[in-house]
Amino acid sequence: MRVGITGHSNLTTPSLPLVGRGIRAALPPEPGLTGVSCLAPGADQVFARIVLDLGGRLEVVLPAADYRERLRPPQRPEFDALLDAASSVRVLPFPRSERRAYAAASQEVIASVDRMVAVWDGRPADGAGGTADVVASARRHGVPVQVVWPSGAERG
Repeated sequence: MRVGITGHSNLTTPSLPLVGRGIRAALPPEPGLTGVSCLAPGADQVFARIVLDLGGRLEVVLPAADYRERLRPPQRPEFDALLDAASSVRVLPFPRSERRAYAAASQEVIASVDRMVAVWDGRPADGAGGTADVVASARRHGVPVQVVWPSGAERG
């Protein structure tokens, strides 16, 4: 089973364990789980850590080669640890990490999975390529989406 993630990157710190429990419940208990993530802070990284904790494989799709440098320094250690644990890493051929690259990376994830988990509060996207857009695109492509938004979760 191949499962992708989309979700908010600006989750509050108290929301992270709530979202983590929701993601864990959404993942299939079967062996052979492969999680596909762009490793954005927030939902993507929580998902990636859970996939690895469950003994699954992690595949990473990075929007551009400069993606790590665009992260704030406190976000880099977890990103680096997850990237090191990944079984494969694809870097898209965009010169800079920007909306167009993020949208393309999300499309790569959608095209490579059986279903998606969306950590989404149900609100419209803040801009092109946001979580709401990824959910809509997955559904248009016939990829089932399970929305996770536990009671008490908040965006920062």
